[in-house]
Amino acid sequence: MLLLVLVLYGWQPLSAQNIFGKWRTVDDKTGVTKAIVEVYEKNGFMNAKILKVLEKGRENAKCIKCKGELKDQPVQGMHIMRKFKEADEGEYKGSNLLDPENGTTYRGKVWLDPDNSNILKVRGYVAFLFRTQTWHRVTEP
Repeated sequence: MLLLVLVLYGWQPLSAQNIFGKWRTVDDKTGVTKAIVEVYEKNGFMNAKILKVLEKGRENAKCIKCKGELKDQPVQGMHIMRKFKEADEGEYKGSNLLDPENGTTYRGKVWLDPDNSNILKVRGYVAFLFRTQTWHRVTEP
């Protein structure tokens, strides 16, 4: 009986605590839903790319303020986080967090909200200043 309880209830929180998956981004200043982003693991690192731009009129947006090879590239399909490493359990840090709105790359930190595993916190740093966005897990039927 205990094994059945563990199987039914014990494993569920483990899967709910996973940072990987699809997330709906929300602009921290305007509250506007911007995109669907996939957070995934590759070669031991956490990465993220924009799967779909949701903002009306910006579906075909290009990264006009980006520099180098990303300049004028479509935002949809763009990698916005690369090679983040797990620093603490469930918390990932890295130095390649791209904001396609302004073309700036930041140091970043990503973690699940400790009270709700369907909320992802994404923080970008410049020196000692930071901004945090709250993303919402996409649940597919």
